[in-house]
Amino acid sequence: MVAAMKLLLVEDDGALRESLRRTLTRVGWTVEVCADGSQALEQWRSSQPDVVLLDLTLPGVDGLDILAQARRRGLATPVLILTARGTVGDRILGLNAGADDYLPKPFDLDELEARVRALHRRRSESGAEASNSHEAGALRYDKDSGAIHYQDRILDLTPRELTLLKALLARPGHAVAKERLFELVFPGEVDVQFEAVEVVVYRLRKKLSATNARLMTLRGLGYLLKVGA
Repeated sequence: MVAAMKLLLVEDDGALRESLRRTLTRVGWTVEVCADGSQALEQWRSSQPDVVLLDLTLPGVDGLDILAQARRRGLATPVLILTARGTVGDRILGLNAGADDYLPKPFDLDELEARVRALHRRRSESGAEASNSHEAGALRYDKDSGAIHYQDRILDLTPRELTLLKALLARPGHAVAKERLFELVFPGEVDVQFEAVEVVVYRLRKKLSATNARLMTLRGLGYLLKVGA
């Protein structure tokens, strides 16, 4: 039997929080709630949800600060931001802080459900991609935290970089097609150009420069991870 999805809903509006909790519970998901930003990070760490629904305007600690702290601590849970801050600038801030998706209020509940499912599917697919191999040289994927370590430190990766590296870590020394990586990193995002995966590769390659791992481009084949001298 497949386990029910577990969500953490961080929202300070009591009426909206309870409405979303009831709605998402009826779908068959387990929903934990948090109303205070100062408590959200610890609840996130202890509950280990499959997806986090995060409001930005919270008492205690702002949602963007919570998200940035979580990513620094290696919490790679997919995050869907739910907020009344609907400007392009706010969206960019959220995505740069490590959010995976952004849904401005007010939103349609069917769209919310679809976006949550898409985030969970992306996480499941990338996890399956790495299930046969979790280590390559000094690189190690920690299934419990969802982070990738190099020696004794956690690599500071965005969710897209993490997804891409996990896919390559599953097949070190073997090419992974660019098309496959695009599907994993940008699932269902029809408005994203195919070349966007090259931007993620470029940024990841820079972050790996301080390690003994190299992200290599094989023209016509894709990318591969090479570890060692």
